[in-house]
Amino acid sequence: MAGIRSLACLLAAVAVLFIGCGRSASPAAGRAGSDWLIDPSPYRAEVRLEADGSRVVLENGLVRREIVLRPDAATVSLLNLKTDEEFVRAVRPEARLTIDGRTYNVGGLQGQPDQAYLRREWLPGLTADQGAFHYAGQANGRIAERLSWARKRYAAPSTWPPAGISLRLDFEPPAEGPRGVRVSLLYELYDGLPLVSKSLVVRNSGTSPVTLETFASEILAFVEPESSVNTPPVWARPNFHVESEMAFLADTPETAAKTVFWLPDPSYTSQVNYQLQTTCLLESRPPLGPDAVIAPGAAFESFRTYLLVHDGADRERRGLALRRMYRTLAPWATENPVMMHLRSADPTVVKAAVDQCATTGFEMLILSFGSGLDMENEDPAYRRTFKELADYAHSRGVEIGGYSLLASRRVGEADDVINPRTGRPGGFAAFGNSPCLGSRWGQDYFRKIKGFFEETGFDLLEHDGSYPGDVCASTRHPGHRGLADSQWTQWRTITEFYAWCRARGIYLNVPDWYFLAGSNKSAMGYREVNWSLPRDRQVVLGRQNIFDGTWEKTPSMGWMFVPLVQYHGGGDAATIEPLDEHLEFYEAHLAQNFSSGVQACYRGVRLYDTERTRAVVKKWVDFYKSYRDILDSDIIHVRRADGRDLDGILHVNPGLPIKGLAVVHNPTDREIARSWTLPLYYTGLVGRVLIREQEGPPSVVDLDRSGRAEIPVKLAPRSMTWFVITAADR
Repeated sequence: MAGIRSLACLLAAVAVLFIGCGRSASPAAGRAGSDWLIDPSPYRAEVRLEADGSRVVLENGLVRREIVLRPDAATVSLLNLKTDEEFVRAVRPEARLTIDGRTYNVGGLQGQPDQAYLRREWLPGLTADQGAFHYAGQANGRIAERLSWARKRYAAPSTWPPAGISLRLDFEPPAEGPRGVRVSLLYELYDGLPLVSKSLVVRNSGTSPVTLETFASEILAFVEPESSVNTPPVWARPNFHVESEMAFLADTPETAAKTVFWLPDPSYTSQVNYQLQTTCLLESRPPLGPDAVIAPGAAFESFRTYLLVHDGADRERRGLALRRMYRTLAPWATENPVMMHLRSADPTVVKAAVDQCATTGFEMLILSFGSGLDMENEDPAYRRTFKELADYAHSRGVEIGGYSLLASRRVGEADDVINPRTGRPGGFAAFGNSPCLGSRWGQDYFRKIKGFFEETGFDLLEHDGSYPGDVCASTRHPGHRGLADSQWTQWRTITEFYAWCRARGIYLNVPDWYFLAGSNKSAMGYREVNWSLPRDRQVVLGRQNIFDGTWEKTPSMGWMFVPLVQYHGGGDAATIEPLDEHLEFYEAHLAQNFSSGVQACYRGVRLYDTERTRAVVKKWVDFYKSYRDILDSDIIHVRRADGRDLDGILHVNPGLPIKGLAVVHNPTDREIARSWTLPLYYTGLVGRVLIREQEGPPSVVDLDRSGRAEIPVKLAPRSMTWFVITAADR
């Protein structure tokens, strides 16, 4: 019997994949011993089509998606290869769309005996949905570029487009379906990352236009992570993260997930919840519309839905995975120029600020809100003035940009978004009133902003009040037909504009979650009026904001704030000007921002007022630039600032010569001396390491089995220090 079992195991290892079988015998299977967050290189994506054409598998050693193709296309497995966790409990259509008033499934199978689980023995008995679009063919290749990225400033090393594979499945309409309409689903699997994406394309090769009223491009009946007879206030979510690039009015990935819907599944009648309210069905679809008219010969392309599989519940590990995803999908977000916010557009003040930036090493000057800059001004003389300023800044090695307000304002009855309840502007938009991007004003706005950049050579746009997802019931705006298509068309307008900026190397500060659409940076996450609090409180709050904001953002993805001049009030107690008189607090901001790898809006009219102040500013800029690679790397959260004891963070990057850089602060009025624990696992170092404090001599330190090091720390009151971690010679 032992011989028979051995033979069976051998056959299973080389056989075709089935639901419930062990791991595949592909090259991706033998990687269980390595941690992809430390070394992602072994995890290469591949797509495999069975010889008989009955199923296709996407796999990279971290995650596997399995799609049967007969009698129709349907996902039958989404498996976490590190934990052996299966997410699919039931077959669903691969997509759903409504065209000209009629709803069609795309692929899918019918007849599953129980919705709680899926056995491979059931698959031969499942049947195709005769009213659905049916699988007609497939093709595979490499991941294509979503948008063009002009690399004109420092960024972390990255591959663009991302490395990985793509699979396209094509579908034909049913006999009673829309003539000439074809549907394609594009799947992507990424190298070194447990991430799959999916999008939908609808092509019209017929002779008449068709209207795509709505669609769902991903439908997944997932295994419920929580089973409750009663209905809890909030259901647990599965161990994966989902988002798409259709995001707005948010500064976190969770609140930005406008296309992600967690739904109950009433067809799942064997669930334990008596009211059948377990949220165990995922749909990715637009909140409204798109109600898109597809002309003959034209095609409609959806957003991409990204599904990131987690391999544990640890918050830091999940955050590292999410940050790795953003570095992969939006590598422009690793651009991290040192920037000043200038509160004046007066040419004399601008040139003086440019000179101070060049002297201290600041790389970008932003004519901030309240500066008086008007990018919508088309007067040739006005634009010549700012072209001359841009030329001067560039001659000093400084980039220059400016602020423009878009959505959170009122422009007029004819151009504001129309409230569908009243038929008039006001009372419905995210900010009360907002212009419609599909109005004539909206079309003129983007024409003017593009013209300003083309004529002046400016390098940055700080785009405040970006499109917040407002809908518009107007039927007179040239950019949309009515309410149903208003959100989709406005979202396409803003994202196409950001893609235009990205292709020209225009840096984008946008206080919304537009990273996947081309934005570089958003706010780290702070309350603006807190910068009107006393100076000493701002410092501790700032470190808390950085600590909290970098669970999901990389350091380069979030900006902080330093009120060199008064901001929202607070008077002399809140501001740093005169800079030399409050140099202790100015340096505290500089030190904690630069040592975190986080750029701040240093908002005022100058960076320094004395030689002593200039030296302090340059000291911390030089520090940041000397350690830039590791400071821009991921943060491990060691201890959050609380104002009563040491607090600190740890930067890690196993791919650099400097594997880690730890920062420790003492916010108290007393000296603190103690042992400090550094969690160095994610540096990739084992055994012994070298650790030096600041630029001092290194010491050999032994790591414990969990990768932790104990180091002595002695800090004077209200001071900080840093430690550099490298590999020890073997």
